[in-house]
Amino acid sequence: MSREEEPSGARRGKARVLRHPLLGSDLRTLWLTARRNGFVPPRRYPHLLAAFASAALRWPFRAAERRWARGLSDRSAPVRAPLFVVGHWRSGTTHLYNLLSRDPRWAYPHPLATGLPWEFVSLGRLLRPLLERTLPDDRWVDPLPVRPDSPQEDEIALASMQPVSFYHGIYFPRRFRENVFRGVFFEGCGEAEVEGWKDALRVFLVKLAAEAEGRRLMVKNPVYTARVEMLRALYPDARFIHIHRNPFDVFQSSRRFWRTLLDELAWQDPRLVSDEELDALILDLYPRLMGRLVEDRERVPVGRFVEVRFGELLERPLPVLERIYGSLELGGFGDVEPRFSAYLESVG
Repeated sequence: MSREEEPSGARRGKARVLRHPLLGSDLRTLWLTARRNGFVPPRRYPHLLAAFASAALRWPFRAAERRWARGLSDRSAPVRAPLFVVGHWRSGTTHLYNLLSRDPRWAYPHPLATGLPWEFVSLGRLLRPLLERTLPDDRWVDPLPVRPDSPQEDEIALASMQPVSFYHGIYFPRRFRENVFRGVFFEGCGEAEVEGWKDALRVFLVKLAAEAEGRRLMVKNPVYTARVEMLRALYPDARFIHIHRNPFDVFQSSRRFWRTLLDELAWQDPRLVSDEELDALILDLYPRLMGRLVEDRERVPVGRFVEVRFGELLERPLPVLERIYGSLELGGFGDVEPRFSAYLESVG
């Protein structure tokens, strides 16, 4: 196994030890992910040890909450008509997600759920005041503030629950491209790994649904742009919103997105991923992701899938939202329109 040196002064792995997402992982996922991705330099040993120690200390809560979640799956009705916001990274998914979250009828992953995906219902509630103080001031990739009720993607949670996620390419950039394509397209994954991902998603969403007390779930994840058909198999009454943006703008913004996450979260030298390799990944990933979406959307029934342009959402947000609500038969747009207007005024 080759051992790379980390030159002094490089911007790398800046996230504090107690703020790295893998602090919420379980022992099995940590072991499988670390073993598969190889050498972690000595300056990252505190991160690795903290993650394993955290997982060991949380094990009783994880085991109890997992049994509880299994019982929910057996006793309860399935997750009802979830809404998935999809689109390539940097296409406007976050803006749309934040906007839709103003509707109080939606529940969504919150920071504690993504940070402690195995224990957010039990340990997360007990430690809420302490954990909320560890939240970053804003997202790593842009200046949007992170608050205790901010809507989050579920991908960080799933990356801490099983060993298939594009985030593992960010945490361990020695196998960057391989991990990204595994995490988006299940490339090279065995059936057991795919089933493990499905199981983690079911556990995570059923707990969110129980916590939501009757509200419907909304989840944003760019990875799901490639998984519409798979998600429909798991949740037959799911709805989907695809937001898209000028590909040239997406390319430029994606460069910054990936590089920022590598600099913040890598446990190996992020400069193992060259600018040329990063550009090649974006140029390969985008058309393949869109191609998979085009294939899948042809099978989605009318009233379950709608597309919007990011530029149109910026120019005419309320008419676009009204079209979304009408196309997906969500109902109640008039009741929540004032909330949308107030949010739009607040973000200028």
